[in-house]
Amino acid sequence: MKTIIGLEIHAELSTKTKMFCSCKNEFGQAPNTLVCPTCLGFVGTFPRINRKALQLAIKAGIAFDCDIRQSMKFDRKKYFYPDLTKGFQITQQDEPFAENGYLEIESEDDLKKIRIQRIHVEEDTGKSTHTDDGKTLLDYNRAGVPLIEIVTKPDISSASEAKTFLEDLRQRLRYIEVSDGKMEEGSLRCDVNVNIKDDNGLTHAIAEIKNLNSFRAVEKAILYEEKRQLENLQKGETSSKETRRWDEASGTTILMRKKDEENDYRFTVESDMPRINLSDEFIEEIKKSLPELPRDKKLRYQKEYGLNDYDSNVLSKDRELSLYYENLVSEFNEPELIANWILTEALRRIKEHEIEISDIKLSNENFIKLLKLVKEEKISNNNAKKIFREIFESNENPEKIMKERGLEQNNDSEFLVKLIDQVLDQNPQSIEDYKAGKDRTLGFLVGQVMKQSKGQANPQEANKIIRQELDKR
Repeated sequence: MKTIIGLEIHAELSTKTKMFCSCKNEFGQAPNTLVCPTCLGFVGTFPRINRKALQLAIKAGIAFDCDIRQSMKFDRKKYFYPDLTKGFQITQQDEPFAENGYLEIESEDDLKKIRIQRIHVEEDTGKSTHTDDGKTLLDYNRAGVPLIEIVTKPDISSASEAKTFLEDLRQRLRYIEVSDGKMEEGSLRCDVNVNIKDDNGLTHAIAEIKNLNSFRAVEKAILYEEKRQLENLQKGETSSKETRRWDEASGTTILMRKKDEENDYRFTVESDMPRINLSDEFIEEIKKSLPELPRDKKLRYQKEYGLNDYDSNVLSKDRELSLYYENLVSEFNEPELIANWILTEALRRIKEHEIEISDIKLSNENFIKLLKLVKEEKISNNNAKKIFREIFESNENPEKIMKERGLEQNNDSEFLVKLIDQVLDQNPQSIEDYKAGKDRTLGFLVGQVMKQSKGQANPQEANKIIRQELDKR
């Protein structure tokens, strides 16, 4: 069986105002408070293009290696539905601003190139809320918000690939600050086109699953469709093109309408807006504003900082995390040590406290002071982790806490020899086990030394001296 998947992703652009008027582009405001005669389609109003929205859209096109169209028009897509009061949507039909791009994802075997057929810019629609008593409530705050629609070629072969592609696409959009990608707020939505071909070459008709708003929903909807379509083919049914929706409660896709005939949107040129002509200088300026993209950053981290594939991949994927990491490295040139502590201790605390990196109270200065104590072996890793848990919330001086609580690591060889002799005298059976070739005994003895020293003994030094003392007995 072969699965064929294409995606249509709608991403709202991070602008302060709407696409064709000056209404605010904000989420969560009271219904129908961010509207004006233009976005409500009153007679006699005229659209005015949002320059910032166009810049962000082109920025996305460049980031996905698309060809940028330098002369373009807008069109009216006519349909009658309550989510657009004026009866048409301003969009781009046959002259999208970006075409022929791609995004590489990590598949099971290697990198896989998913081609992007086109990206066009348009205005969003209003939001419909259906109540239990059969009423429909309409909020037009979202109507007119600028968005881009990203249409892929049918290059995706599985639910997991679709999920990975969406995660990587959202990450890149956020990385270049084009869209916040908040699926829970509707900033990123996805339509999935999926059909399967069985081993005998029989192909099922395409099903379009509308308005999926989570990675999990996309993955589960595709898996369900694979199963449903395979059952149809086994019964000799190829069905017809359908539009379906995902029902989370039942874990199934539900038929909305058949697509035996294409919708006639009666596209016409948007006559109230002139053609847009982009200069080479305008496009070049946008190119220069692009940050270093994740894959380039990952390779640089491996080459410049000597990080392994996993560490460099995690640190480079999130822009805020990579900036946090690079700021620390610029102040304390121990990239591997810093990477290890960020990826273990810092990210664990961020997750526990459910905060963003920008909300971290711990200053770079105190974080680096703690790392220097570890680097200089003035404190054990375990005690350093205890201090980190505390200063992550309080931002206290780690050196002060270490001294006040007597956590400073003791590297004095005379102290260690005396302590180790005591431990060996208390554990004669462990001496016999070690001489019998039971190497695990060494770990137990080191643990006893650490326990009796209350974590102050240097474990590496203790290990070395224990071996020496055992050989004497």
